Amino acid sequence: MSESLLAVHGDVARPLSLTYDDLAALSADAQVADISRLDAKRKGDAVKLDAVLKLAGVKPSARYLTLHSSTDDFHASIPLEVVRERGLLVYRLEGEPLPVKAGGPFRFFIPDFAACHTQEVDECANVKFVDLIELSQERGQDNRPSEEEEHAKLHERQQGERPA
Repeated sequence: MSESLLAVHGDVARPLSLTYDDLAALSADAQVADISRLDAKRKGDAVKLDAVLKLAGVKPSARYLTLHSSTDDFHASIPLEVVRERGLLVYRLEGEPLPVKAGGPFRFFIPDFAACHTQEVDECANVKFVDLIELSQERGQDNRPSEEEEHAKLHERQQGERPA
């Protein structure tokens, strides 16, 4: 079985392919232990999005962050500035890589997403199974539900999948 990779590319100086060990090796300042302190419904340990973006050297031209999950063909493109300091990448649960049943190996999480004060950042921007983070000048691929009924159906299907 090959090790899971999280790719970061697009408007960056240094495209990255990061593993669980790479994220675990980031400085203590980059780590967020026990995200249940931020949201009681969530579990696991994370790294700050900004720490990963600093490694990649985000170019000033980057305005959007697009999260891609090839596992379920889900994509969300959101304004970079509103999530850069708030976004987290959950990668560990109980000292082990985040399991698929918890949205792993990497799951994007925005604590209190409503505080971003933009319609482009909603609960569906908390993308599970993330394998690619793409930075760009323009909004990228986004297939989040736009209709209220479609949105409700998505969350109904995901009921019970919130351990992380």
